[in-house]
Amino acid sequence: MPAKLPAVAAILAITLVIAVLTIHRLGAGDVCTGNEAVEGVFVQQMVEHGHLMFPLENGNVPMYKPPLFHWTAAAIDRIAGIRKVTAANLRLPSALYAIAGALLTMLFAYEILGLDAAILAGLALAASYQYISQGRFGRVDMTLCFFETLSLLAFLRWLPRDATLFGREARLESNLPALYSLAVGLGLGVLAKGPVGAILPAAAIVIFMIVERRGRQILTMLDPGAIIVGAAIASSWYLACYFGGRFAFLNRQLDTENVGRFFGSLGAMAPWYYLKPVLLNSAPLSLLVPIAAAYALLSPIVTSDSGDSTSPSAKGRAAVRLFAIFYFATVIFFSIAAYKRRSYLLPVWPATAVILAWWIVSIPPPAYRRAARRTFAALCAGLVVFNFIYIPRAEVRACIDDSFQPAAEEIARVVAPADPLYLYGFHEEVAPLLFYLDRDAPILDGRLGDAPPGFIILPAQVWKKHQSEALEFEPVLTSDHGNRHLVLIKRGKSYASAPLHFLAGRITALYLAQSSM
Repeated sequence: MPAKLPAVAAILAITLVIAVLTIHRLGAGDVCTGNEAVEGVFVQQMVEHGHLMFPLENGNVPMYKPPLFHWTAAAIDRIAGIRKVTAANLRLPSALYAIAGALLTMLFAYEILGLDAAILAGLALAASYQYISQGRFGRVDMTLCFFETLSLLAFLRWLPRDATLFGREARLESNLPALYSLAVGLGLGVLAKGPVGAILPAAAIVIFMIVERRGRQILTMLDPGAIIVGAAIASSWYLACYFGGRFAFLNRQLDTENVGRFFGSLGAMAPWYYLKPVLLNSAPLSLLVPIAAAYALLSPIVTSDSGDSTSPSAKGRAAVRLFAIFYFATVIFFSIAAYKRRSYLLPVWPATAVILAWWIVSIPPPAYRRAARRTFAALCAGLVVFNFIYIPRAEVRACIDDSFQPAAEEIARVVAPADPLYLYGFHEEVAPLLFYLDRDAPILDGRLGDAPPGFIILPAQVWKKHQSEALEFEPVLTSDHGNRHLVLIKRGKSYASAPLHFLAGRITALYLAQSSM
């Protein structure tokens, strides 16, 4: 149904709130975690060096994730005329996907459940600590969240109104453009984070069709054109890797990052790992989600025999049941997987926001529904204020002692862009340092004394330990900032540690030489 003016105003107002929450002080915190910095290095390669298809970290490490997030960042920077990647524009794609996902969720909730549910769903997303914090983080997870949500909503738009129809009649009742939107969403989900971007929404849809006694309509979905579109989008970059001979990218993406993570080659966590994140990632809302999802899953199935399957209430129950299936399928899938991260649960938030809104507007007795809505809205409003104040400050505090930015700026004043620069002795992800160096710095192994000519960055403790085996090297810079204690060394004598004094001496010498002529 077309949105009326008050509804449009309310939805846009909440969208604006989410925009403020995600964009306010977006670049205040430095890029100091390995996960974010790795993506930042790949975005730098695209934006600053034009390596759009196959960027490498430090000249030899292929991408960990497919490139849709990075392409989005590069497109935004190209449109805006930005030529240098910073913390803010690295994170901006996640913020925009979060805003767009919230708007899409509210529009859908308005169409299916009405204005009150749309407002409550939007407030739930604005109040969700995980949704807002991940919308301020330069990683692929919010991109995946948006396209998995798009896939589920497109499926519900495609769904034939009558559950008993199949074959040609079901095709006539269904929405063909929505089916193609579903295919596009699944394909882009794969380009966001790999096959899981299609597996989980598709699994939830198939389970939903079976539970809703629509099994015969699954065949109706198998439109050749939609299948070709979805498969072409999903496989496009992988085929480019294959035909371009970039097998290291394929091995990293499909073997290490997908199969390896699932079966434990990157480590394993306990099956109950998600118990705390499920309940507490956005408390107290996350405490309500399993209860509301259980209500949605167990709500009566509406068929042509038991009620009007085309009524708004029936459509709403069908939608929240699909969302509940998606929620539980996601939690179960990643609980089975060996390697686990809290951010893997992010894509369920738009779906669970609709479930919470439906639960608040539908489940309480009629006499208490207004009070329930007001209480939930007030709770969300308080959490919105908390997110606005706390999250940016927490981002700054988290990096205040661990950022490599001050050290990288000092090193850049000593080492010219054309000078050889290497890393030695780091036992952690070096992407946060590379991001602020904004250049490659190959990692050296073996004896420090055998290092090639050039500058070498190493931790102060490593220099202290290996100084005796590198007698031809001398420190030209010592950088101490917070927990980062680095030494820059170079073979032979150097005056680079005092570049301004050296430059002044050279200028004086040239002036005296000219004066004597």
